[in-house]
Amino acid sequence: MTSLQTEEDVTIAQAVAGDLDAFNQLVLRYQNLAYSVAYRTLQDDAAAADVVQESFIKAYRAIATFQGGSFKSWIIRIVANTCYDLLRVRQRKVTDSLDDLIENDEYAPFLEDAAADPQAHVEQLELSQLIERSFAALPPDQRLVLSLCDVHGYSYEEIAEMTGAPMGTVKSRINRARTRVRDYLLQRPELLPPAFRP
Repeated sequence: MTSLQTEEDVTIAQAVAGDLDAFNQLVLRYQNLAYSVAYRTLQDDAAAADVVQESFIKAYRAIATFQGGSFKSWIIRIVANTCYDLLRVRQRKVTDSLDDLIENDEYAPFLEDAAADPQAHVEQLELSQLIERSFAALPPDQRLVLSLCDVHGYSYEEIAEMTGAPMGTVKSRINRARTRVRDYLLQRPELLPPAFRP
């Protein structure tokens, strides 16, 4: 067991015992991950922020019932369930027109190459936006698992624990999501790196 795990175990034990400062340390440690998962699932900045806040309130109220294991999985499961609750309440349709989807340029700067020519820069920006739109077009359950797997790098086992879904369902959702993203991206093959073009 690493010192980081030991430190977190102590913090969790203190939070379970009712120590608000310890719980706040856990919030600081996991708030960015929680927001990323909520945003990827909901595709809405304000709604994701609200879900994260609500999720940590729920977690604080339920911390005494935490039975051990991975706190990260426990909190992400609360976030995922809160996202699904919001989507059910809104009865949000996944099949919205792609023209109405919000484009998020937040990730575009990371794809930029200062040495690239203007045409290459425009193509990189278009590719970044295309990837975001392909992600937004997925059903929420597929967005969630694809985000956890391909954006955050969690294993199928961890995702099953975080989402409460059976392993076979997790694998199936990830495979379907990857296929849909690939098919969406292939609609604009000229933006893809040569190795990925048909």
